[in-house]
Amino acid sequence: MTSQHPARPYTSQRDSRLSRGLSGTNLERAGDYNLRTVLQVIRFRRETTRIAVAQATGLTPPTIANITARLTEMGLVRTAGRLHGARGQPALKLQLEPDGAFGIGLTIDRDHLALAIVDLGGKVRARASREIAFPDPDDVLAFLAAELEPALAAGRVDRARVLGVGVAMPDDPGRTMLAGQPPGYARWETVDLDALFGPVLPWPIHRDNDAAAAALGEAQYDETFACPSFFYLLISAGLGGGLVIDRTYHRGAHGRSGEIGLMPDPGAARPGARVQDTVSLSALRLRLAEAGCPIDSPRGLAGTDDPAAIATIDQWIADSVRALLPPFVAIANLFDPDAILIGGRLPLPLIRRLSSALAGAMAAIDLPTHPAIRPAHAAEDAPAIGAATLPFLDRLLPCDAILIQAGRG
Repeated sequence: MTSQHPARPYTSQRDSRLSRGLSGTNLERAGDYNLRTVLQVIRFRRETTRIAVAQATGLTPPTIANITARLTEMGLVRTAGRLHGARGQPALKLQLEPDGAFGIGLTIDRDHLALAIVDLGGKVRARASREIAFPDPDDVLAFLAAELEPALAAGRVDRARVLGVGVAMPDDPGRTMLAGQPPGYARWETVDLDALFGPVLPWPIHRDNDAAAAALGEAQYDETFACPSFFYLLISAGLGGGLVIDRTYHRGAHGRSGEIGLMPDPGAARPGARVQDTVSLSALRLRLAEAGCPIDSPRGLAGTDDPAAIATIDQWIADSVRALLPPFVAIANLFDPDAILIGGRLPLPLIRRLSSALAGAMAAIDLPTHPAIRPAHAAEDAPAIGAATLPFLDRLLPCDAILIQAGRG
């Protein structure tokens, strides 16, 4: 059984915005939104009081009391004694129950597979990965058969509390060719994920682009709302990007925003080159192989003492700065984000080096504003971790889509 995925319909509901139409709402939807907002406040603060939640949300104390009672009944929040030291009746302390819900994330990329299990508090409870070139569906099923049960056990996960599974994949595996890609790899464009994974993953499946999943996951780390708008650069086998504005992911008219890797790179030696022909793990692997120092895993890039490998990495970083600088200038001028975040499968020391070099190059250019350029919070296995948050966005976390009531004409 196969199905096409035009314009990513599997994300259309989650990405709905109030500003895109004249949709109204009703009390049920407003109540659901308020419940999710209260849960998010408790989730960010870990421990708080009803009074503090009322102050943060603007909701009345009776409403907060009703909502927190529901959250406690649902097993998502627990009480933890009373807060002493203030005047009057000591306030009841509320704590998040991290074991109240779990999300599973699966990355299917051109050079590896990754699995991550995340709890309600955002902590990664278990993870697994496997280096494999252009995995096919049977490879993914074998990976899950070997790794899922041990991961659930290691994370002490109650299967009944798993909300769903997020699957993160690059777009257009048949259209965007990388070196060594077999012709049959394009079959991923028509694979029905529900049919493929149903026998081994008995939970709802949520599919998304790998860069989008990583960016959505990153947005959940901004507890202080200090970075509500950012561009996420994902360096993997290819190069992807994601644009978050006011904590909402923006996909564009055709669901293809953030395709920084497909932008032309006029400064490259080869005519017609694209940015990801330089800035990607596959490009770096190819350079290292040509220098006589191939790697089996990106972790092998960290701490190498091979002079040829060091020189190759140094040159790759310099070339990556050159290739990324024009797109970064465009991003800064067109969107004015708080930050540009860099994540992916590069070892963190190399992400830091690249971030610092790009920040220095941007600072030398006269721009109206200069966004911070820094590593993302969840750099390693970011798409899998982000994919694990997709079930939370669908079931528990606030978004505009919850309030939208479809019209009848």
